[in-house]
Amino acid sequence: MSKPFDMELFLAGVLTGSRTTQQRHVRQAKIIQAEITERWQRETPWTWQSKHLNWFLQHCLSRRSETTRYYYLLTVKLLVRRLEKSWTFNL
Repeated sequence: MSKPFDMELFLAGVLTGSRTTQQRHVRQAKIIQAEITERWQRETPWTWQSKHLNWFLQHCLSRRSETTRYYYLLTVKLLVRRLEKSWTFNL
């Protein structure tokens, strides 16, 4: 049996700000991971493509408030920075 992916460890190098902000990013990253895993069976960020994150931002957050979408966008940007990609996203 393999260990579950540790999102907190994955983001540790790029997380900044207060402890509360860091916890929010980790919590949101786990939600993003769960949605992408359910839809595409891609369990780790290393296997994601920009279309997966774009899908999450467009479809999973479509009924959320503008503020919520903004905070998720910040988390997505952290994930992209950690993956060392140059992907860009718009809401």
